[in-house]
Amino acid sequence: MTTNGGFEPVFCTIVPPHVLDRLAQADDPALAGPARRTLQRDAYERTQRRLTTVVGAPAVAPLAEAEAGKPHRTVYDARHGTDLPGEKARGEGDKPGKDATVNRAYAGLGATFELFLKAYARDSIDGNGLPLDATVHYDRDYNNAFWNGEQMVFGDGDGEIFLDFTLPIDVIGHELAHGVTQYTANLTYFGQPGALNESMSDVFGALIKQYSLGQTASEADWLIGAGLLAPRVTGTALRSMKEPGTAYDDDVLGKDPQPATMDDYVRTGRDNGGVHINSGIPNHAFYLAATTLGGHAWERAGQVWYDVLTGGELKQDALFTDFATLTVRAARARYGEGEELLAVTKAWERVGVRTL
Repeated sequence: MTTNGGFEPVFCTIVPPHVLDRLAQADDPALAGPARRTLQRDAYERTQRRLTTVVGAPAVAPLAEAEAGKPHRTVYDARHGTDLPGEKARGEGDKPGKDATVNRAYAGLGATFELFLKAYARDSIDGNGLPLDATVHYDRDYNNAFWNGEQMVFGDGDGEIFLDFTLPIDVIGHELAHGVTQYTANLTYFGQPGALNESMSDVFGALIKQYSLGQTASEADWLIGAGLLAPRVTGTALRSMKEPGTAYDDDVLGKDPQPATMDDYVRTGRDNGGVHINSGIPNHAFYLAATTLGGHAWERAGQVWYDVLTGGELKQDALFTDFATLTVRAARARYGEGEELLAVTKAWERVGVRTL
């Protein structure tokens, strides 16, 4: 991993701070305690990431045994500590062990690698065979999963609100997709460019899930983090791309705050300017484009989004209208004046984002 050439790796979590803030205020200490500890740990890791960005991180040496076009996965076990990466639990080519969490992480890394290779001819998240590392069983009752600029980290959840963070494959894909953005457009993690950063991870997290299940756009549930919420929670997932704002409505968690259109855009200084909230708008645009086109969403709609992310024209501080305009241009460049262009254009119109 390098911080040269304009790359500024950021600390990105799957559970937004506003959700943990709400949990931390719960009357039940079994809910508030883990949330507060998770917020404290996240704050520490975020600070460490900023320091690493300033002083520079050691480059990852290429591995002699890693073949081009082949994944090189290593899953580590933190054993409920916080030292990274932890003890090696499974390496590339090793048979599955008894720890289901380790096996799910290994499989999720592989599914992410496969989608980007098979659908977009991208060799790992940096396009150059970067080894994929993940740590499981991080801390105790840790209610999050994150990409820290170098690797994936998964908590086991508290069992009350959140379950094991390796359960939804799209959570794994979401966090690794932050790495793809890091090595390509490197979108600033604040405001609209930050919401685009989060949306790109939701889009490719959803596509990784659909690819692994062989689902078409119409068959998919378009939920991010389905299966992550514990039974006591009134909700289905962390986010819904199909219907932003409907993923949960719970006495403890509150109501999903994501808007589906610019009419309900949320202006806030929290959560890096609402990056996990307003991402619902570009998320919904992708859902609309993909379902209008039908078939496998990673093919035409996904290809357009990938073209924009990796094409070199998407600026770090891009606003929604900048991104939308580039998707229209990319659809026209790849597919001409056909249904792909119409689907993409109409999708942005429906969510209230102008294209130039």
